[in-house]
Parts: sequence; structure tokens; C-alpha cells
Amino acid sequence: MRVAGIETEYGIVDPAAPQANPILMSSRLVSACRLWSQGRTAPWDYGGEDPLQDQRGMRRDRATAGADMLTDVHEWDPAHGRISLRRRRGSWEDPAHLNAVLANGARFYVDHAHPEYSGPEVATAREAVLWDRAGDQIALGAAERYAEEEGSRVELYKNNVDGKGASYGTHENFLVRRDLDFDTLARLITSHLVTRQVVVGAGRVGLGQRGEREGFQISQRADYMEAEIGLETTLRRPIVNTRDEPHADRKRWRRLHVIIGDANCMDVPTYLKIGATSLVLSAIEAEDDRLEALVLADPVAAVSAVSHDLALRAELTLASGETATALEIQRALLEIARTYAEDVEDALVLERWEQVLDALGRDIFAAAKDVEWVAKLQLLGRLRDKNATVDSEGVARPLAWSDPRLAALDLQWSRLGDGWATRLRAAGAVTALVTDEEVARAVAAPPASTRAHVRGAFVSRHPDMVDAAGWSTVVLDRETRHGKLEVLHLDDPLQTGHPVLDELDAAT
Repeated sequence: MRVAGIETEYGIVDPAAPQANPILMSSRLVSACRLWSQGRTAPWDYGGEDPLQDQRGMRRDRATAGADMLTDVHEWDPAHGRISLRRRRGSWEDPAHLNAVLANGARFYVDHAHPEYSGPEVATAREAVLWDRAGDQIALGAAERYAEEEGSRVELYKNNVDGKGASYGTHENFLVRRDLDFDTLARLITSHLVTRQVVVGAGRVGLGQRGEREGFQISQRADYMEAEIGLETTLRRPIVNTRDEPHADRKRWRRLHVIIGDANCMDVPTYLKIGATSLVLSAIEAEDDRLEALVLADPVAAVSAVSHDLALRAELTLASGETATALEIQRALLEIARTYAEDVEDALVLERWEQVLDALGRDIFAAAKDVEWVAKLQLLGRLRDKNATVDSEGVARPLAWSDPRLAALDLQWSRLGDGWATRLRAAGAVTALVTDEEVARAVAAPPASTRAHVRGAFVSRHPDMVDAAGWSTVVLDRETRHGKLEVLHLDDPLQTGHPVLDELDAAT
């Protein structure tokens, strides 16, 4: 397993005021999170941000970059209704109410019109599930405090579409060796990213970006992917994103920033999208020749083709001219990945991956406990059958996919706290890989396996001394012989301690 992490932008709405400004609500939710955390938070350090550097060896001119790309310099100032910038320590820092670095090593902040939880770095697929679930609980805790502070409430949705043509992201990040040629990485990872949706897709009512055609599909993000490779994340979204921000020693590491994935409310999809992708990346780093046979001829077209094919029989054309289904490609990748399993954690990922593929191959509904789009389709099917009408010939006609009740259930599936996915997990109807007790601990404590442990320990044990923190830095404001802020660099994502932390802990 390699170091990885998940970022989730939540949909946000005030049910009493559906037209309320989501940017303002998101900002107030982050402020509420800071209060809910009882002061154990820190501002964000933008010193390591470099969003315009491209992994293909070029840099985007700032004059040609949209505001959505400039994550290093801009945030929304709701007090003045405009973008607000403040120069600090040679980097740009936003007003404190837009960011909270948390005691569990995560970041909770405003990303354009959404609150976002960027989970701490983890070193196993199971840890990814645990701290992703912790993010949902943190967001719910912030929403409860929001209601106390604002006298109104917000509802949060762990999904990726608003039903009106907009999509917001759930991104994964994987540490990859810098000496791996990026063009090779992009070419060989694409077939996995395109076909893995049959295992990890969250399901969606509606076809097309605006749901203009009725039906159901496997992935929420599929219809929004418009390019094979690129730097953008909100326009012409690419299957492979080229942003070159390793947040680690640049000489050793790349960060593969994956934007094609869905937000998952079930454990197994989260587990497999991190675990299986990590193993495929190991095969690519090893330059396994078998991967070349799986390269797709037209990956962009294949994304929607796979997502719209509930029977899992669509034949995808490979670069060789041969064809294969998404399931066949996933099985081939599974067999290749077996070579690169290094420990028990990897073996467990392979076992779960194989079980899911076997179930989907027999009958998709045999995978309902583990595959989110199947579980959602099954629930929607029950609603369609329950409300079926009988035509003049006595034939029962299920509810049409265009019926708004189906779109409403799709939305309710992902509502934090009481959505259908949460209810099914509570009822034991879907597979749980972590316990509620473990999640509760992960809300307050960081993983012990990565540098998130250092970041979280500073924030939880010495919050008054932490001036700011980022993925690869902790900035301390304390009396020193130099009388200046101290920037502690954490360029190794597997670093789990720091002498300054030991010094401060010993003094308290």
C-alpha cells in the first residue's frame, strides 16, 4: 500500500431557504466546525500550493487560468462579497473562518461553493475508509453547531451532482514515484480509472450532465468527463489530471490527483477505489508489460459507455483493436495486481476485489451489499415496482425513470445522518468494514502511520502554538532565540514523529 488520501466536497442546502448562498453557508459551516472542535484547529498554510505546475513539464500562465484553478491565492470573503487575499509569510493565506486544520490531521474548508473535508494521509485502504467516515461525522458535528449558532440548519449530501448540470468532486490522491514517466503513468492507469466504476460507482438517476435523458447509470461523474488528460478540474474534466503538487519531496514523489471517482457512502467501494488503484499503480511502477494489452482506444467515450451499461456487457475497443468488457478488464487488472501484493493488507484488498467481481459476474444484485450503485438500483427498483401502474392490456408498468420520486430518493440516499445509505448500514444490509467506535476515535485522532500523526498532534496538544499548518508544513509561533515563526517541514509523508513535538510534549 502507498500513501493516499480522499477529499470530499459535500452538497449543502438550507431546506428552509433553498436559494440561500452556498458559499456563505459553507463559510459559516467551517466557522461552526472550529467552534465544535473546541479550539483544537489551526489556519491553513498556503506555502506549498502550486496548482499551475503541470506534470507534463510545463506551467500554466496565470493570465490564462480560471479562478477555480488558483487554489493558492483565492478564497471567498462573505463579509465583503468578494475574493479576499492576505499576504503572509511569503504565501497567501485566507481568512481563518474559511479553513480549519483538525486534530485528526484533516482539513475542513470552503472550496468554492462547497464545504470540503480533505482527509489525512493514510497508509492502508482500511484507514482510508475509517478517516473518510470520520469526515462525515465531523461534517455532521459542524452542522449541529451551525444550527445552534445560526438558528437555522443545513443539510449535507455526499454526492457529486446537483441535478441541474453541475458536478462537484470527490478526489483521491496517491503517492507515486517521481522517476516513473508521467506519460506512461497516464496511458496505463486510464483503463483502470475508466472501468473500475463497475466496482466503485455510486449510481445516479438520469443520463447526461443535466439528466436530460431518463434512466439510471453506474457513476455520478461519468457524464462530466470530457478529456483524456489535462490540468483542469471543473471544465473539460480529464480522466487523468496533470496537476503537479506532490506535497512531498519533489525529487522522489509525484501525487496522482484522481478526479474521476464518485463520493461513496458505503465502505467497500471506498476501500476498493483506494486499495485496488494502489495495487494497479504498483504494477505500473514495475513497468509490467501485461498492462499494455489493456490500453483503451477511446477512453473518453468508454467512460459513459461503461456507466450507461447496467448489464456490464458493453464491448470496449482496445488500442490493439480487440475488445473487452469493463468486467474483463477489471479481472485482468486483478490478476496483474496479484504479483504486487506485499502484505496482508494487500491480500485482503485482492480478496475483496475478486469477491465483488465474481458477484457482479453472476448477477449484479448478488453484489448489492458491497457495490453502491447496485444497492441504490435495488432500492430504486423496489420504489418503481411499488408504484407500478397497470396498462390497458393488464401489464404492470414500473414507475418511469423520469418520475421525480426517483430523483428524490437518489438525493436522499446520500444525505448525511439519515440518508438511505446510512439506514441500510445501520440495518446491516450493506457491508461495514469499520465500526462506529473506530470512526468516533478517528474523528479526534490522526492515523499513526503517516505525517498526519505529527500534524494532528501539534493541533490537538499545542493549538495555541500552531500558527498554521499545511500538508507538508507545521508553522509554530513560539518564543525562540530567533524571535521568528518556525516552519517545520514534513516532506516525507511516512514521517510519524518530530523532535520539536517531542520537546514540546516533554515540557507540558
